[in-house]
Amino acid sequence: MSVAPMMDWTDRHCRYFHRLLSRHALLYTEMVTTGALVHGNVPRHLDFNPEEHPVALQLGGSDAAELAHCAKLGEQWGYDEINLNCGCPSERVQRGSFGACLMAEPQLVADCVKAMVDAVAVPVTVKHRIGIDRTESYEFVRDFVGVVSQAGCSVFLVHARNAWLKGVSPKENRELPPLRYEMVHRLKRDFPQLTFATNGGITTSGQVVQELAQVDGVMVGREAYHNPWWLAQWDSEFFGEPPSEMTREWVEELMTEYMVREAAAHGTPWSSIARHMLGLRNGLPGARRWRQVWSDHKLKESHPRDVMALAHDAVARVA
Repeated sequence: MSVAPMMDWTDRHCRYFHRLLSRHALLYTEMVTTGALVHGNVPRHLDFNPEEHPVALQLGGSDAAELAHCAKLGEQWGYDEINLNCGCPSERVQRGSFGACLMAEPQLVADCVKAMVDAVAVPVTVKHRIGIDRTESYEFVRDFVGVVSQAGCSVFLVHARNAWLKGVSPKENRELPPLRYEMVHRLKRDFPQLTFATNGGITTSGQVVQELAQVDGVMVGREAYHNPWWLAQWDSEFFGEPPSEMTREWVEELMTEYMVREAAAHGTPWSSIARHMLGLRNGLPGARRWRQVWSDHKLKESHPRDVMALAHDAVARVA
């Protein structure tokens, strides 16, 4: 089980929150471009909390030497896995000639993977789609996996939709192309020695169980973010742990302590952290009022503990 890399969402504060909910799920960073690491502020992009392990760094790029350099940086900073993005369909990524458009160049991806594998001792993995544009040929994704696996990649995280590179937004690309899980299942049958995880549209434990009967893993994206309490069940449902006794209130308390520490150490506004936990009480009485308090920018100068007290009062009034 893993939580997908999601731009603007899975930053280190989000991952700290998710780790409180599941001790075992693999967590992924937002995509970090090679340019950001080669020319930018490395600590800002790569710093993370030690509690986040196991945590994987997702890289975006198409230059083998730069990817090898950035993979080495990721290993030096302590990441447990380096992942190459071959699935993002955004126009900005396309202009950089990486992301989903790399699926049209499997040998280039193989060269990039080989350079990273040679540079680091941690696993190098690939996240990709099942196709690009309107071509729905299984042979396309089969050949992509075949070529890339020969370069030393044995783990493939497969978003079970095509990436439509023209005419639709990244948001529409997560919703419009049809889901075809059977393509991922077929890859596992054709490459039984490789590890495959299904990604895309998975929202329930029942779906996870169905997928795990066919493949090796499941990666959850938006549902994990919007309905994070689901993660609190994962360790017992999928990792053999006894049922958790944690409560939402306990998680909120720990997140509030984290906000206090982050403000003292880095000057981080509590709102930058609280935004990731707004789905914590989804489905409970008072959840809307609780969210309103934790997202109220009029309170941005308040101490996080005072905000938590106001949020609890709001829930109590509804109850």
